[in-house]
Amino acid sequence: MSDTAANVLDGAIHPAANTQLFGHSGAQEFLARSYRTGKSHHAILIEGPEGIGKATLAFRFANYVLSNPEPGLAPVTIPDPDPSTPISRQILSGASHNLLHLTRPVDDKTGKVKSAITVDEVRRAGHFFSQTSGTGNRRIVIIDPADDLNRNAANAILKILEEPPRGAMFLVLSHAPGKLLPTIRSRCQTLKLSPLGDSELRQSLTALGQSIDGGQTAESVQRLAKGSVSRALKLKNYGGLDIIAAFDEIVAGEGPSARKAMHRLADVLSGKDSEVIFTFFLEHLSEYLVEQARGAALQGQLAIADKRAKLVSEIVEKITVSTAYNLDKKQTLLSILEAAKAA
Repeated sequence: MSDTAANVLDGAIHPAANTQLFGHSGAQEFLARSYRTGKSHHAILIEGPEGIGKATLAFRFANYVLSNPEPGLAPVTIPDPDPSTPISRQILSGASHNLLHLTRPVDDKTGKVKSAITVDEVRRAGHFFSQTSGTGNRRIVIIDPADDLNRNAANAILKILEEPPRGAMFLVLSHAPGKLLPTIRSRCQTLKLSPLGDSELRQSLTALGQSIDGGQTAESVQRLAKGSVSRALKLKNYGGLDIIAAFDEIVAGEGPSARKAMHRLADVLSGKDSEVIFTFFLEHLSEYLVEQARGAALQGQLAIADKRAKLVSEIVEKITVSTAYNLDKKQTLLSILEAAKAA
């Protein structure tokens, strides 16, 4: 689990160590029922917005399966994992011979998390399945998330899904399943999760020691989190509320004041160790432009709607080019902010 520690947000805990899951009772019932009947699909696509508990559910189900190798004797419901059991300790330490967690690896040279899950990571799955299970249990691979697979890695996973080894189970997580290869989606059974309700979000945050009850700030966090724990943590612990307020100032401002606000925001987003909040801002900007495009379309302003919709993909392309060629991050952000304001 230490290899993926860099993927865990401040205030959160690794999904493998999370013994509580709020919400998604229907999904848990479905997984337990399908496993108990011996009819579990070899690949389950668990999809839904980021930060609503998909990875926690996957580790929770994996623990349940590995703790109950005889499906017919498994509990009717998935219980909270017991950290003291040998299986839980192996999963927590990353030493389980029956569970492999594929996620973006840490670059040994920079110490930072890589931008994608590479084919080298997928080769670990091939090696994993080539080893003999010491217990005869299922062999489970959690892909977290499959959205991060680069093209070669996605094709390599597809080959394994097409001819899965005996006893193999894939738990494929996705925030944006529409971006996955259609052939990967077609080989998985889909399990859709919805954003958390207000009470479930509060319970999840309280369990993490990140209560948001009471006050105007708490109301803003809950409203803007949109049922996502990770989004709430970014709003609360990474300055997300300030980032959104700064962007709103830019949109509403005119002339030199708006330009100064752009520079201030670009300075923050291009600063050292700003990857989390930078990604958060890009997600917020995309949502803003989509909403603006939808509003224009409803008013019959189709040309404006089309322009705003296309800007979302243009921004993604600008960021990709900027990263690939190591261009000045602040200047890239300024051009994006100017384009968003003009739209």
